[in-house]
Amino acid sequence: MSVLTHVAVGTNDLEKSRAFYDKVLGHLGLKRLFDGENASFWGADKPALMVTRPVDGKAATRANGGTVGFAASSRQAVDNFHAEALANGGTCDGPPGPRPFAPNAYGAYIRDPDGNKFCAYCYNPE
Repeated sequence: MSVLTHVAVGTNDLEKSRAFYDKVLGHLGLKRLFDGENASFWGADKPALMVTRPVDGKAATRANGGTVGFAASSRQAVDNFHAEALANGGTCDGPPGPRPFAPNAYGAYIRDPDGNKFCAYCYNPE
C-alpha cells in the first residue's frame, strides 16, 4: 500500500500548466483525470499529481530542495519526458543519464514553468 495519495504543486498560470503537464506526463503513461476551477489532477487511473492555484490567493512558489519523482517504464520514456518538458517551457535540472545511487538507475530532472522540480526514473536494465 502506498502511503501517499497524491503530491500537490502550485501554479500561477493553471492553463499553461495544464498544457505543459498534458504533454510531459503523457510520456509516463499519465493523463489529466480532473479539472476544477483552481486545480487539475493527473494520474494513470487515480490522482497522483495535483497542480493548483494556492488557496490563500498568494503567488505560487517552489520548494527549495523538494522534488517529485515519477516512475518511467523505460529509458526512452525518461528521455521523452525530459525533451517534452524542454520543448514546452520547462528547464533542465539534470539531463537524462545513469545515476550512481542504485543499480540500473536512469533519470532526468526538469523544472516546470513555475519552477517546481520533477524527475523521472527507470530502474530497468538498459
